[in-house]
Amino acid sequence: MPDTAGTEREPNRLLTLTGVTKRFGALTALNAVSLNIAPGEIHCMLGENGAGKSTLCNVIFGIHPPDEGTMLLNGAPYRPSGPADALRKGIAMVHQHFSLVPDLTVVDNLLLGQARGILDRGACAAQIEKLSAEYGLALAPFAKIQDLSVGERQRVEIIKCLMRNPRLLVLDEPTAVLLPPEIASLIDVCRRVAARGCGVMLVTHKLAEIKSVATRATVLRGGKTVAVSANPADDIGMLVRAMIQRELGPLDNTAEAALGITEPATAGEPTTERPRDIVAQIDGLSLLDPQGVKRLDNVTIEIGRGEIVGIAGVEGNGQSELSAILSGMMRPTSGLFSVQDSDLTGRGPKEITAAGVGVVPEDRHAVGCVTAMSVAENMFLGRLESFSHFGLLRRAAFHEAASAMMQRFDVRASGPGAAFSSLSGGNQQKAVLARELTLPNLAFLVAAQPTRGLDVGAVEAVYGHIREACRRGVGVLLISSELDELLAVADRIVVFYRGRIVGTCPASPAYRERVGIMMSGQPA
Repeated sequence: MPDTAGTEREPNRLLTLTGVTKRFGALTALNAVSLNIAPGEIHCMLGENGAGKSTLCNVIFGIHPPDEGTMLLNGAPYRPSGPADALRKGIAMVHQHFSLVPDLTVVDNLLLGQARGILDRGACAAQIEKLSAEYGLALAPFAKIQDLSVGERQRVEIIKCLMRNPRLLVLDEPTAVLLPPEIASLIDVCRRVAARGCGVMLVTHKLAEIKSVATRATVLRGGKTVAVSANPADDIGMLVRAMIQRELGPLDNTAEAALGITEPATAGEPTTERPRDIVAQIDGLSLLDPQGVKRLDNVTIEIGRGEIVGIAGVEGNGQSELSAILSGMMRPTSGLFSVQDSDLTGRGPKEITAAGVGVVPEDRHAVGCVTAMSVAENMFLGRLESFSHFGLLRRAAFHEAASAMMQRFDVRASGPGAAFSSLSGGNQQKAVLARELTLPNLAFLVAAQPTRGLDVGAVEAVYGHIREACRRGVGVLLISSELDELLAVADRIVVFYRGRIVGTCPASPAYRERVGIMMSGQPA
């Protein structure tokens, strides 16, 4: 019997799930899950990575049929034959991973599967602009998806659902790629959608969002419902304990502050900056794109040993390009990049890794892993030769090392030989982080959105691993769309606006307003 908090009221039921079970081979992803969502409510789903949240969303949206149990939509039996059937019945879903065609425009992506006969791109663009203005989700209708930032692509997914005027909107980790102002806008979207009688099912790891917007909350653990709250804002502590089966560790309160459990400790003017032994130097980096637009403009940053330098800014202001240059995916137009006095400007990823640079990319699927390969192969990409003998892979030693790393970084899978694609998004991210943090000569880590999509316990663990690397003398460049995360974790913050550094300040709650002003392009 699941734990409950508060008094569970009996809602008018839009969607009712009773005893829903879903198996994938020997794995039971959902085990007799029951759930009620009412019209006009915002029902938040919590759970660790691999708890079954995305599987539940996919069952509701018709991607996976349930093996057992029943579903009712407005009191009638509901068993969609696929996503198209779910959409026809009024259920729309914003997926955790994008389902967009990169070389098509926003308009053409939104017309896919919806238009018949002659395509009216002008009418579609007008509708996009109307919804963008109404919900604060700015989009250029004729921009190509491949030219958009991660946050802008997420906006396309949200607009695509809103265009269908759904009865139930399912959002699987929609804020994981958004900035604080964008998150506030999306929360407002949820409220407006719910206000017109639409049910909202919001999967999130961010407790501040639950406190702000949730009408009710359900916790999944190991595929089972373990807690339900009718008063989520008052029951955050209970929900966290139900989710991770323990209290959060202190970590100097950084995890709690970044996740919105507590406010960051107040602070006055920081003490004088300590002397730094420079491990990585970015000197005058500039980048012109093929259209001649300046994406980076004379960026200069020094990172000391054991120091975490945070990069703040509204997404799309050069952070992605900086990460791509430092990881060897792009060549700068001018400027220098060196680590431990070795010039790495314009070098490829293999040379940069060999020089002791670890990279956690913001888009793990595109550049951080090979999903068709095994977990073990992904965790030792670039280092497979260390497990070979006369050209043959020593599989026992290989899998033993991978198993040890999976345990250390809490990467949950059926085993090291499991396909990487079978892991949840959060476990894939932890595996990529594990690979980069265990480079034998690691001196400098570029971490772009390293906690995106991770649950509460995993965020705490990521901070712990990064700080442990810092104690070994590793310098870290932390690029994050979470301002509270940067304030809680970094030593100092560098603010980007339109490819330029507009200011630098210590990472202290006392400077939050100043950082926000600089993010808008104004000098503080």
